[in-house]
Amino acid sequence: MTTKTTSRGAASLPLNTILSGDCVAQMKKLPDESVDLVFADPPYNLQLKGELMRPDNSRVDAVDDEWDSFASFKTYDTFTRAWLKQARRILKPHGAIWVIGSYHNVFRLGAELQNQGFWILNDVVWRKSNPMPNFRGKRLTNAHETLIWASKSEGAKYTFNYEALKALNEGVQMRSDWVLPICTGHERLKDENGQKAHPTQKPESLLHRVILGTTNPGDVILDPFFGTGTTGAVAKAMGRDFIGIEREADYRRVAEARIAQVRAYDSDALQVSTSKRAEPRVAFGVLVERGMLRPGEVLHSLNGRHKARVRADGTLVCSEAKGSIHQVGAQLEGAPSCNGWTYWHFKRDGATVPIDLLRQQVRAEMAGD
Repeated sequence: MTTKTTSRGAASLPLNTILSGDCVAQMKKLPDESVDLVFADPPYNLQLKGELMRPDNSRVDAVDDEWDSFASFKTYDTFTRAWLKQARRILKPHGAIWVIGSYHNVFRLGAELQNQGFWILNDVVWRKSNPMPNFRGKRLTNAHETLIWASKSEGAKYTFNYEALKALNEGVQMRSDWVLPICTGHERLKDENGQKAHPTQKPESLLHRVILGTTNPGDVILDPFFGTGTTGAVAKAMGRDFIGIEREADYRRVAEARIAQVRAYDSDALQVSTSKRAEPRVAFGVLVERGMLRPGEVLHSLNGRHKARVRADGTLVCSEAKGSIHQVGAQLEGAPSCNGWTYWHFKRDGATVPIDLLRQQVRAEMAGD
């Protein structure tokens, strides 16, 4: 176990540890505003009535454990209200939460999230590429689960690695329907009897996408329903810290053994694609006041047809126009807009160089400060 001092300097967090016991009681021990993300896979309250059988009369290994049984919807709602209250308390102001559920409980989860002041950002449909069929043939095959992603409050500056998810999706903007398989084969953990170690084990691919898209290396992720440790395993591999809470001893043992085998990716592998909008803003005038470009120096357009002179205040001037690097470029090209950083070039030692290269040098210096 490692500990981490909070920003208030008084309390520490039991990082990379699986806490034993009731999730509400354990969360009450954690300090206010101390975690960056909560990923919660609470009991679904499936309300199963009797055994579920296949057409050949073999028994389906369904979720019929005691931890998924609640006396009534009111009891389930009281439980949901209690753990979400603690989750919101320990989230940092710009933290976020993911909850996952099925049609049995996800609508109740969504309502309580809004009741407590969370701000819903997206609901994501996890469409299972290999769902369990509906053996009774009386309903549609239940081929998806729903995740809700919410910030702690409206206007919070939550983490969203847009470009990283876009890169993961082969350069196409990530959608809110994710086609991923359920756990099978080597990923499905088994107990000493060769049976499923946990009936609702989530695939690592699902957690990879959540953690990649909505956290950064070094962030703290809390999973109050830790199960066999998928959240912890992926968090460790991806350079995040985790706190797990799990009341079932059998699940804790499996999770501990599983996570002990995980090797963290090296720091270079953890770097992800970022948006240019997220990079520090650099004004063209900064290049002038730093002497990287001199007042009076001539800039040339990318196509070589136009030129303009740099002025001391960071504007450009030519016979046809004057203004910012963007305004002058747009006027000369007769276009509604122009990216002056890629349009304008300067000459050094006989070579033509885009002014954007100078901007990147300034950004690199800012990142090193």
